[in-house]
Amino acid sequence: MENGKKLKIFTGNSSKPLSQEICEYLDVPLGDATVTSFPDNESFVRYNENIRGMDVFLVQSTCSPANHNVMELLIMIDAAKRASAARVTAVLPFFGYSRQDRKDQPRVPITSKLVANLLVAAGANRILTMDLHAQQIQGFFDIPVDHLYASPVFFEELKSRDVQNMTIFSPDVGGMKMANAYAEVLGCPLGFVAKRRTGASTVEAMNLVGEVEGREILMIDDMTETAGTLTAAAKILKERGAKKVSAIVSHCVLNETGKERLRQGILDELITTNTVNIDIGDLPIKKLSVAPLLGEAIRRTNTDSSISSLFQIKGF
Repeated sequence: MENGKKLKIFTGNSSKPLSQEICEYLDVPLGDATVTSFPDNESFVRYNENIRGMDVFLVQSTCSPANHNVMELLIMIDAAKRASAARVTAVLPFFGYSRQDRKDQPRVPITSKLVANLLVAAGANRILTMDLHAQQIQGFFDIPVDHLYASPVFFEELKSRDVQNMTIFSPDVGGMKMANAYAEVLGCPLGFVAKRRTGASTVEAMNLVGEVEGREILMIDDMTETAGTLTAAAKILKERGAKKVSAIVSHCVLNETGKERLRQGILDELITTNTVNIDIGDLPIKKLSVAPLLGEAIRRTNTDSSISSLFQIKGF
């Protein structure tokens, strides 16, 4: 890479397709590494090429199976440090355990802080991640964190759509700040759904505030796993006269419950990214690539250039 240390990109097993896209964007080969498991499921990593003195980027989303993928990344970092890499940047398109970012009940852990400590202890020099569940997680690290947003990718998609009859909704009160940013850029009215969580995978939508009757609704959220929040909100929005209900989520970590809820058709469309490798199949999902965004961030990190311009929104 011009004006930078020699760049090497490697991938764990959770992010192979995305890593290949990033390498194609940067016009560099994907690094050769063996990342596998022993019969007892212990992870094993070996770099099959020299990385001494190089700028190494390790791409790995810590999605399901989260524990295995976190451990795999830690071992990749440790192996890279022991192979004398000059700098190791952990690239986490999706940062697992991000929802456990505070003590919201007695005698529970702050697991996102624990994972941050583990990454630093393993030897990571920098973190590159996208759309953390909570902004304060950046402060859990004692190393530099570059926190990208998927919104420029979504805005590029929305440029081609008619937003004249659209209302931007947050499916819960906590997401109002993010939804408001979309509403301001798109010039759309803003609303929110008040919800009550009745279990880890069940949500009861209670009420809503905003223009709904005869309008197209676009809900904004950072991630979905069971699709409980989105489908419960979509149901009440359609009951109140919404013409169409779509949603944007940065990280689509759907389990089987979530997939089944989407198949019911309550939510007309889910727009997401490829931070998590998911098989769309017959689901009403449109997947956008964040490879150029992550690739450009990697390029600028390698050349010690500013990445602040990556937050700028073009065309609005």
